[in-house]
Amino acid sequence: MALAAGKMDRRITLERFVTSSDQYNEPIKAWGALATRWASYEPISDGERFRAGETAATASARFVIRHCSTVADLNPKDRLTFDGAAWEILHVKEIGRRE
Repeated sequence: MALAAGKMDRRITLERFVTSSDQYNEPIKAWGALATRWASYEPISDGERFRAGETAATASARFVIRHCSTVADLNPKDRLTFDGAAWEILHVKEIGRRE
């Protein structure tokens, strides 16, 4: 499956939870940018759930990026930001030989 460059029209940032130290050597845990890539975006579903009197909105989407060594170990512990919102990564899969 070839990835058409014209469909990769969205800019996303892939982030990883990292621990660093401050000036007093205290640990600081935060999301750090792993890579910024062009991606294709396809909304899959959205909806609302009603549970225990609360309403929770959900949205699912598929983002496709090109393979590179920087993101070869991307996994569900990471996240991505797109259009000002942080997205939880549920699955990562290869759609072709290193595509």
